[in-house]
Amino acid sequence: MVWQYILLQTLIALLPIVAMLLWLTKPERLRHVPVVIVSASGVSLLLGMLSESPLSPDNFINFRIVPYLIGSLYGGIPGASLLTVLYMVSRLFQVSTTFAIVLLGVFFLLIVPYVFSRIRPFLSGDRSARVRIGYQSYFAACLPLIASIVYHAPMEDCRLWLYAIAFGIGSAGIIHFSIQSIELSIDRIKLQVELQEVSSNYLQEVKRLQEFIDISPLVAIFIDGEGKVTQVNEMALKLLSPYDQSGVLGRAYRSVLHMLGSETLLDSIVRVMKGSERETEVIRFRSRLYYTTVCTWRDEGREATGAVLIAHDMTELQQLKDEVDKMERLSLVGQMAASITHEIRNPMAVIRGFIQLLNERSPNEHHSYFHIILQELDRANNIINDFLSLAQNRIVEKHTRKLNEVLEDLMPLISADANMRGQMIEVRIEEDIQPLDLNVKEIKQLMLNLVRNGMEAMTDKGVLRIELANVDDGVQLRVRDNGIGIPPEKLERLFEPFFTTKTNGTGLGLALCLSIVERHNGKIQVESKIGEGTSFIVSFNRPKAGMLGAGA
Repeated sequence: MVWQYILLQTLIALLPIVAMLLWLTKPERLRHVPVVIVSASGVSLLLGMLSESPLSPDNFINFRIVPYLIGSLYGGIPGASLLTVLYMVSRLFQVSTTFAIVLLGVFFLLIVPYVFSRIRPFLSGDRSARVRIGYQSYFAACLPLIASIVYHAPMEDCRLWLYAIAFGIGSAGIIHFSIQSIELSIDRIKLQVELQEVSSNYLQEVKRLQEFIDISPLVAIFIDGEGKVTQVNEMALKLLSPYDQSGVLGRAYRSVLHMLGSETLLDSIVRVMKGSERETEVIRFRSRLYYTTVCTWRDEGREATGAVLIAHDMTELQQLKDEVDKMERLSLVGQMAASITHEIRNPMAVIRGFIQLLNERSPNEHHSYFHIILQELDRANNIINDFLSLAQNRIVEKHTRKLNEVLEDLMPLISADANMRGQMIEVRIEEDIQPLDLNVKEIKQLMLNLVRNGMEAMTDKGVLRIELANVDDGVQLRVRDNGIGIPPEKLERLFEPFFTTKTNGTGLGLALCLSIVERHNGKIQVESKIGEGTSFIVSFNRPKAGMLGAGA
């Protein structure tokens, strides 16, 4: 009977722990733990008091103090207040002697305030501090019980004293076990929360890193230690088109990168895989220029586990560099023109005057020679004029005109040149061409240069097409011939000063055209196919509102 009572009391005292373990299975339930512990402790407290003790008439050998202390310490001030009221009310129905009432008053006046004073340190302390405070509160709460045992148990009743000591040690053990179990459960849930946060942060960082790699303008290809592609970004997929991600990942890098046609790049990857830190290479693929870097890919232990290929599209940068070089050459030409043209033209004017004088006084059979000399002098003078045009850095005077009006002024001269060459001119002008701010003299020079270049590129019976059309942001001039075309390797150098595809050309005509277009805030492009012909496309920007007619 006694052992059954002890087992029942033990199970009742452990009820808060069982309830808490059953409740605390999900991290989101952690904030409700005090409520669960207080509720289970209240039930345990009532059940412990309702069970009759076979050892003492006043039921002083009882585990009721265990759920009271556990619920009070973990429930905070509100939970402790509720359990104190429940404890005092239930005990009032059990006490039958004046001594028991006095002990209950001592418990309420001394022990309860002490337990309340330990709640805040208990909740703010660590596990060892909570165990220590739990023991202190338990020993303080046991003082009235010890007095009750001394009052009810005679000294010669060893059996009753042994049971009392056993209950005291058992209560302390249950207090220790309860606090440790609750703390372990809470720590386990906190670890789960931290693990979820770490996992979530890790996934977010991985996602952020992948997004950064995808939006990066660099091509990134990751290769593991076995030589297989493990990760690529969007720029890499564009480079490796028509491959998609499923067709790239997991494949050997040689089978993927062979399309780049660069054995030196593949050799660089091999050297990095064998221990080299970094290899660089410049490759050209699909008319684009790429600066590639292959470096070692390391894990968290700083062990080499593969390689990463990073490629930077240098095409625009190289084009910008070429433009800067071109501008520097144009600037050099302008400086040369500004410094020497006047010094050259003065003696040339004197020479031309004396040649004309000699021509008048020489025999008729020598006139053809002097005519050739005068033509060459005029040709040299035209070259000097081109130099002067390139040297113009000042803001040219512009007036509001329509390109079709300028073209109509030139058509008699253009038609005459075409007739002399046996060629045809086709003109297509869209209706209502938008007006632009133009320097008419320079625009005429631009049109004549482009038209004559097209005529010279064709044989007789060739057809030159001149088109004018409105576009979204301005007006477009297109001069198209059906000549032999220009090779791709020469297209990039067309606007360089002194570069020419003609036998007797100076290489200044197209450079002059570029200079004129840039002074008019436009751009010029060239499209050419071998055997089909060449098109020069000049786009002029429409003047802003309020600026129209400002130069008129």
